[in-house]
Amino acid sequence: QPVQEADLWLTKLNEDPVAYPMNYNDETQKYETQVRVGSSGLYNYYFAIKQNNQMFYVDQGLFGQGRLRQDDHNLKQYQLICYERKVPQVDWYDQGVVYQIFPDRFANGNPYGEVTGRKKNSFLYATEEDTPYYIKNSRGEITRWDFFGGNLAGIRKKLPYLKKLGVNTIYLNPIFLATSNHRYDTVDYMKIDPMLGDEDDLRGLIHDLHQNGMHLLLDGVFNHVGQESIYFQEAIKDKSSHYYSWFNFINYPEKYQSWWGVSSLPEVNKSNPEYQDFIYGDHGVLAKWMKDQVDGWRLDVADELPMDFLRNIRNRLMKENCQVMIGEVWEDASDKFVNSEYRPYTFGDNLTGVMNYPVRNFIVGLLTSENSDAEIALMNKLALLVEHYPTNFLRNCLNNIGTHDTVRIKTALQNDEKLVLLAFGLMFMLPGVPCIYYGDEAGLIGDKDPDNRRFFPWGRESRSLIAQVSKWINVRKQNPVLVKSKIGFLHIATGINAIVRYDEKVIMVYCINKNKAETVLAKENFAFYCLPKTIAEEVAAELDQTKLSGEDSILRKIPRKANIG
Repeated sequence: QPVQEADLWLTKLNEDPVAYPMNYNDETQKYETQVRVGSSGLYNYYFAIKQNNQMFYVDQGLFGQGRLRQDDHNLKQYQLICYERKVPQVDWYDQGVVYQIFPDRFANGNPYGEVTGRKKNSFLYATEEDTPYYIKNSRGEITRWDFFGGNLAGIRKKLPYLKKLGVNTIYLNPIFLATSNHRYDTVDYMKIDPMLGDEDDLRGLIHDLHQNGMHLLLDGVFNHVGQESIYFQEAIKDKSSHYYSWFNFINYPEKYQSWWGVSSLPEVNKSNPEYQDFIYGDHGVLAKWMKDQVDGWRLDVADELPMDFLRNIRNRLMKENCQVMIGEVWEDASDKFVNSEYRPYTFGDNLTGVMNYPVRNFIVGLLTSENSDAEIALMNKLALLVEHYPTNFLRNCLNNIGTHDTVRIKTALQNDEKLVLLAFGLMFMLPGVPCIYYGDEAGLIGDKDPDNRRFFPWGRESRSLIAQVSKWINVRKQNPVLVKSKIGFLHIATGINAIVRYDEKVIMVYCINKNKAETVLAKENFAFYCLPKTIAEEVAAELDQTKLSGEDSILRKIPRKANIG
């Protein structure tokens, strides 16, 4: 029966839906319409079709395929982001590879391993091989912080290792004066923690990085401070202190708003103009450290910072000619809500990218799944993320297979180093900037915090794994298609899957077999997703009848035979 009506129903967040009639195009043999939205925002849409006086609805099925429905209840609508402006693409960043360092746990560069700036009521481990642990009281509060003695001088001393590995950017967990080893409990934003060194050590590190064509990202913790911070201590001593208004006291001075109720992390009032000026004013924290030519920032718990606060941080960094501002957001950042308020992170006027934890979820899930349905569902979820993010924002996201907040990748994969290598390969194949958590490339293990923060295993590294990770870094450097291209997926059987990246000139396909047994790839078993037919055919021709060993992979680079639009 002929279609009587076809409409696109478009809804902007917090506004009423609007219907746009669609007309049949004889040339394309499709129903089409043009929509011009009036402003940036989060939009959702679906299609309504009238045929034989009966209504049908088309919403989003697997991998974006249209799904025909006979009712409009609980439609899974398509999502569309209209953003303010493109986030900048910084070549050294989006074409590079980042290496995350937890400063206390990487290397000690002092003569004879001396530990300087020791803290009261803390303890030092006897050897670098010791396993981290916490000393807690009956309430579960940490009473003595533990340290290994890693410092900025140690990082500087190990730059030859990092350069040989191939990374071009270091991301440091917090380095400002604090009480704990993680330093997310800032005591003084204007001072380097003396256990790590001083400002000269930071300048020396930055100088050496830049001399080697490398860059530095610092961790900004602006949602909360430490209980021992100079700001909070002044506030609880005297209500007349100008720091008093920086905090939200419930029952002064004992009870106050803190990060997730953790009393050692008093939350700062980000709407306080004085605090705002202190962070991003002309003489504030960001301005001070940017004078030392820091290259970018990662913002801790960005989803707890008000949007105007984020925008003003971005404005300050732009004034300092700094274009990299990555936020800690664990979910899909395109449709994130905090306290029922939409957070427009992808609009281009605040964050330039986020910590891409969904990538880790995809990789670990794919390597530990037990059935095809679960693997296809993981691919679909990642495909949605790729579709939701503006292109430049996606390319700026910091991909990881582990951080200081997750179980080590080797531990997550049952200490199977072959699977760890597959995990690295998947990370390097996906859109975004790969970020290696220190020691993961060396085979370091570790369960939940604090076990995932062991000291780097100098002298006990997995040389073979380091060599393979270094090869992957070189593959990315030599193949722009892994930076600027489209992505598709291939499922062959349980445990056998592939990532496909392609542009107008080349296709790269990475196929993994996480199973123990060898397999022979047969094109009749290939199920392609999010790929044009021509690309799928070329990949199928390349891989058909290829032997793939157990817990192994193949990487193929295929020159294009046919261009696509």
